[in-house]
Amino acid sequence: MIKIYKSLSETNPHLKALNSIEPGCWVNMVAPTEEEIILVSKKTGVPLSFLRAPLDDEETSRIDFEDGYLLVIVDIPFTEMEDNSLTYDTYPLAIIHSEKQIVTVCLKNSRILTDFINNKVKSFFSFKKSRFILQILNRVSTYYLIYLRQIDKKSLMIEKRLHKSMKNRELIQLHSLEKSLVYFSTSLKANEITLEKMLKLEIMQKYPEDQDVLEDVIIENKQAIEMTDIYSNILASTMDFFASVISNNLNIVMKVLASVTILMAIPTIIGGIFGMNVLLPFKPDDPAAFNIIMIFTFLLTGFVAILLYKKDMFS
Repeated sequence: MIKIYKSLSETNPHLKALNSIEPGCWVNMVAPTEEEIILVSKKTGVPLSFLRAPLDDEETSRIDFEDGYLLVIVDIPFTEMEDNSLTYDTYPLAIIHSEKQIVTVCLKNSRILTDFINNKVKSFFSFKKSRFILQILNRVSTYYLIYLRQIDKKSLMIEKRLHKSMKNRELIQLHSLEKSLVYFSTSLKANEITLEKMLKLEIMQKYPEDQDVLEDVIIENKQAIEMTDIYSNILASTMDFFASVISNNLNIVMKVLASVTILMAIPTIIGGIFGMNVLLPFKPDDPAAFNIIMIFTFLLTGFVAILLYKKDMFS
């Protein structure tokens, strides 16, 4: 899918949708087909390799130059619904800077770019290309921080549910959040290297304001990395804690079952001995022999039960 937008003027920042590519416009490509990639390449002169690079979801964050075109690839956060649960992941976003246009390419429609389309970003103009790149990067860092706070809140809610009932569903959700934090950490650290390299770019040296914005983006990215590390450690310790609790609960159950088995074995053994072809240790015609043996069996079982209780084998 290809969408083309252009800011009306500096006094009127609203975007206008275009039917064709013009100087100063923004070409937004979402999961483009091969025909769309070739069309945009012919219209803008952007190398095909630049347009295809972000379509590989394993593409890492980097900067590249070719024939006067600048390619900036960063990993951006996404949310998805999986098994009726919100999960978090990252995908590469390519921002291509040319003399006349800005081209963005991504595998999925992103809220980051949608905010620009819906005029939620102040002082955004499609023809201010270097500033536009920085605004996108700033928006990326902002959404990382937003999603990290969401992950923290979700983990606290799941932890509260786990205190009430130990279910696999909650543990799986915690594991999913822990996996999301690993993706975030890897992507943020790769983005950090890319942002540091951007400070040295010639287009970032033209305007001091752009350098200030980029430095703010780097600071937010580092903050997101620190938050990711903190939440990862908290989630890891929480998972270890509940794993220990589950293991302890299992030990308690096994201890109680072992105690019950010992108690049930006493009458079984006595009954098995006297169930053989032997005489009872009383007179053959004594009608109280069976009752005496049963009373002895119950007393012995009770005595063993008291010993096990004192050894805390029933709790």
